[in-house]
Amino acid sequence: MTRPITLFTGQWADLPFEEVARLAGEWGYDGLEIACWGDHLDVHRAATDDDYVAGRLEILERHGLQVFAIANHLAGQAVCDDPIDERHQGILSEQVWGDGDAEGVRQRAAEVMKDTARAAARLGVRTVTGFSGSSIWKCVAMFPPVPDAMIRRGYEDFADRWNPILDVFEEEGVRFALEVHPSEIAYDYWTARRTLEAIGDRDVFGFNFDPSHFIWQDLDPVMFVQDFAEKIFHVHVKESIKQLNGRNGRLSSHLAWADPRRGWDFVTAGHGDVPWEPVFRTLNAIGYEGPTSVEWEDAGMDRLHGAPEALALVRRLNSIASPAAAFDAAFSAR
Repeated sequence: MTRPITLFTGQWADLPFEEVARLAGEWGYDGLEIACWGDHLDVHRAATDDDYVAGRLEILERHGLQVFAIANHLAGQAVCDDPIDERHQGILSEQVWGDGDAEGVRQRAAEVMKDTARAAARLGVRTVTGFSGSSIWKCVAMFPPVPDAMIRRGYEDFADRWNPILDVFEEEGVRFALEVHPSEIAYDYWTARRTLEAIGDRDVFGFNFDPSHFIWQDLDPVMFVQDFAEKIFHVHVKESIKQLNGRNGRLSSHLAWADPRRGWDFVTAGHGDVPWEPVFRTLNAIGYEGPTSVEWEDAGMDRLHGAPEALALVRRLNSIASPAAAFDAAFSAR
């Protein structure tokens, strides 16, 4: 099955957008999933300035690329998070951070996400990937004991803050694909179900499927694709590996990426524990035809080696024909 293979630019935002486009084009990527930070995409300008949009598209065209999705994980994280603290100051623009007042940060982040929907529409993009933040991620250890009412309020807070954002997405004909990820309102199977319920299962809201976050939680990524088939709006090709050896803990002990004492780590696709072939066969079975976007993240490998290596893997995986397509082709050739 042929799907566009894109490179997510989030881990490349230290480089100018033009340079990332050049690299991706030379490697043979079909397009970019453009991050809305660094100089890659200014969503306010993209939402209001025709010349800016034309300039971004011209850079892509010059390097033989298209844009199939844009990503705003950083602003999205601040919409619901509690607390808002120095971690957020490190990832947010000065305009969103402002004076650091927590509620002001959340409100400004929400406005950025609305502009992200408008920017996507003007770029001709149907899908925005990103994070939601969560006021109850801090409760994940369940001690001190967490009242049920506190968890319920967390999902209500998510719905109250995101429904107005999703209204704009709906108006613009753009979908939001939440990356199911620790620290978000949906971080595993059951929280994903509860998140959909919290917003009334809106058509405009679905998931960015990234199996790297499932592996270290011992979740089955194939089962997730099967059960949430209609909500798989976008796919990240990103890998993780478990290193649980009796000393290394699953929560990774506040250790930096690539430290061998971590219980799990991100590695270049093809070097970890994601069952890629079953995942891609299942994507075929559900009829997913959207981008397969390489999110390269591997602190132990040079990205100039890892990104083209991951591209080769995805090309092979995308070449696996679905059983129905193979049967139909064989039958029609008789």
